[in-house]
Amino acid sequence: MRHRARQVRRTAGTVATTLALTLAVTSCGVTRSQAGVDDDLLMIIPNSPGGGYDLTGRAAVRVMEDHDVTGGGFQVENSIGAGGSLAFAQLMNLEGDEESMMTVGLGVVGSLYSFGSEESLQDATPIAQLIEEQEGILVPGDSPWRTVDDFVQAWEADPSSITVGGGSSPGGPDHLFPHQLAEAVGVDPTAVNYISYDGGGPLTSALLGNKIQVGFSGLGEFAGSIENGDLRVLAVSGEERIEQESLNDIPTLVESGIDFTFLNWRGVLAPPGISAEREQQYIDYFTEMRATDEWTEQLEANGWEDAFLTGEEFDQFLVEQDARVADTLTELQLINEEDA
Repeated sequence: MRHRARQVRRTAGTVATTLALTLAVTSCGVTRSQAGVDDDLLMIIPNSPGGGYDLTGRAAVRVMEDHDVTGGGFQVENSIGAGGSLAFAQLMNLEGDEESMMTVGLGVVGSLYSFGSEESLQDATPIAQLIEEQEGILVPGDSPWRTVDDFVQAWEADPSSITVGGGSSPGGPDHLFPHQLAEAVGVDPTAVNYISYDGGGPLTSALLGNKIQVGFSGLGEFAGSIENGDLRVLAVSGEERIEQESLNDIPTLVESGIDFTFLNWRGVLAPPGISAEREQQYIDYFTEMRATDEWTEQLEANGWEDAFLTGEEFDQFLVEQDARVADTLTELQLINEEDA
């Protein structure tokens, strides 16, 4: 069952953005024949190399190739821009293409609102949700805040004086997390001073360059900076600590006395208009991949939690995630209620 996309009332600015995205996809999108790899599948990654989508998508591809799940290989293409909206427009432009797929997650849901898309993830072909990931609260290694309580006390005292950042556009996980955390600790969410960066690299530079005081993000992209002490993690957002050895000493928000949890997620879509047989074949590929020891090792190595969903369950999950983003953006007055 496919759900009709929400119709967003767009301003002239978002119309221009959408036209720019369309032109970009039309003029520079890689097609199967251009790539010259007709025997391989295409995995589109909606952010830069080393980002969360990239880590997830490449890990899945590597496991499937190592176990010859698909009977062929993969071409991996990073499609960078507009918080994932550019990549999603590319996927929608591949309607009926049965050799392509795309890694997606909560950040792409938010970017479709931010950039005025008339389409939502359910308008593609949902294949599988793969993982959930906790977010972390990051500060520079020399920050005076040693605990999350130190940060929250300063935030409560003067929210607008503290600049926070994340690797998501409005509506993405790094944007939703601090605003929902603010509400949980009694800070006015509309007073949160948030700056968006294009992924973990720029966010790290902003933290180390003292452009922001606090970063909110999944921790997979920051392992090196955490291990060498350039960055510290005040708390993580799940119900339990991350099991990964290098991160299992970090307390959860709940342990720190804050009754709030938050999880990001990632999964896979195929273009719209593919056959039911091909859709099921894609689902079977990821089901087989998930059963391997190598995928379990990837979950443990990256601090991810298994959250496998397919078919109608994943389709309904996407509807719920769309509402999750729309509700928060409406509360923050970033979109009108009738636009949700």
